[in-house]
Amino acid sequence: MNQTVELVRLWGEYEKEHPNGTIESFCRHILAGSIKKEKKVQPEWQIHPDTNGALIKLISRIGKFQEIYSKKALAGTGLDQIEEFGMMVAIFNLKNPIKSEAIFTNMLELSSGTNILIRLQSKHLINEYTDAEDKRVKRLQLTKKGEKVLKEAKQQILKVVEMLTRDISDDDKQLCLQLLSPIDSKFFPLIQKQKNKTFEEIYLGHSDVA
Repeated sequence: MNQTVELVRLWGEYEKEHPNGTIESFCRHILAGSIKKEKKVQPEWQIHPDTNGALIKLISRIGKFQEIYSKKALAGTGLDQIEEFGMMVAIFNLKNPIKSEAIFTNMLELSSGTNILIRLQSKHLINEYTDAEDKRVKRLQLTKKGEKVLKEAKQQILKVVEMLTRDISDDDKQLCLQLLSPIDSKFFPLIQKQKNKTFEEIYLGHSDVA
């Protein structure tokens, strides 16, 4: 069958089931359908995730890969872990923030973030200074040494990122960003507001999260 005719047929079928569908959603539908779902026989006593769980598990595993390789890549740069790098990036990008801003941008607990800042200060990579307009406020800034370390560490982290994503096409990367960015946009502004709530309170109020 002519591929153009087949494409029109598939679009017609999709449009019947999804009258408000878009070209983008149609393309995602076709891509999802092209993935072969292999049925694997799993022992009944094992625990296996559903589709939602498999997605989150995959994202988590990729994050672990980045954490492990980043620690190796940062060896010799003056930084010991990806969290230190993230904190320095936040200080640089936020243009001399207060402590809580740098910590919460990295979605760290206040105590953990404070310990990281103390380590960075002990390495003379950052320092504190009094805000010119409000003497009660202390701001963070990178030292000259910190700027040099950050520049070197950035190159190492870029190598890690490139290594992990080199087998994915640019189009697929853009598709992943399009699909997953709404999760970040939805939950990042809420994560600090919910810190004093139990998980059940957050879960039951999920309709208010939207």
